[in-house]
Amino acid sequence: MAASRKNRAATGSAAALAGQDRLYKNLARALFRDLANGKYAVGARLPPERELAAEHRVSRPTVREAIIALEVQGLVEVRVGSGAYVRRLPGAEDSPGFNVTAFELTEARLVIEGEAAALAAVHIDDAELDELDALVRRIADENLRDQGTEDADRDFHLLIARATRNTAIVNTVEELWRLRTSSPASALLYAKARTAKVKPVVEEHRAIARALRTRDPGKARTAMRAHLRAVLEHLLFATEEQALAEARKAAERTRHRYARLMS
Repeated sequence: MAASRKNRAATGSAAALAGQDRLYKNLARALFRDLANGKYAVGARLPPERELAAEHRVSRPTVREAIIALEVQGLVEVRVGSGAYVRRLPGAEDSPGFNVTAFELTEARLVIEGEAAALAAVHIDDAELDELDALVRRIADENLRDQGTEDADRDFHLLIARATRNTAIVNTVEELWRLRTSSPASALLYAKARTAKVKPVVEEHRAIARALRTRDPGKARTAMRAHLRAVLEHLLFATEEQALAEARKAAERTRHRYARLMS
């Protein structure tokens, strides 16, 4: 049941990602104006996600992206199980600012790394293919650790970039991975994903390695793009799962409160 909910939410939301970038920025700007105009005081709770989504006629993932943009600027604080609260009001020196988001970053990777995989299929050698298989095993090992890193995931994608024999592609893919942690908005959403136990999917990486072994550019491109589309869906699920976790914690507190009253 949880898996089907995940698939429905992620697939439906992923289909709207092309327009979500503009929508979340527009909503973030509107909320920024509300804060600047004194609609909400410091310490006040912003309306619930579902109310903001209905009021502004946007999806709930769009609301989450807008809140993240404000959270990165230190204007709001998201408290698990409670909601988003005003941390400070914008000053004269503030303006709505946006970093590269995790969604934007993954869309760029989908375009660039898909073609990189196609080119790598032509040039990759047997030693590199064996190294990719070893990296898939490392990804599986890292997933078993509670505080594991995602170094093997990064190394896997950078090896494919190097196999293109194109320095410009290598530099571009390295920069995309650097942005994952250097862009505050991207880093924040990936942190939320880790909290939701989202980890690199071993079978997706194994499928890419198998496709590259065929030396077929089309198969390699398809496998890489399928993987990165799934990453987009996992990120959407992570934000959905966090919202559900907050609701579960609030419900649990309510049950405990009533239990004390009845005892």
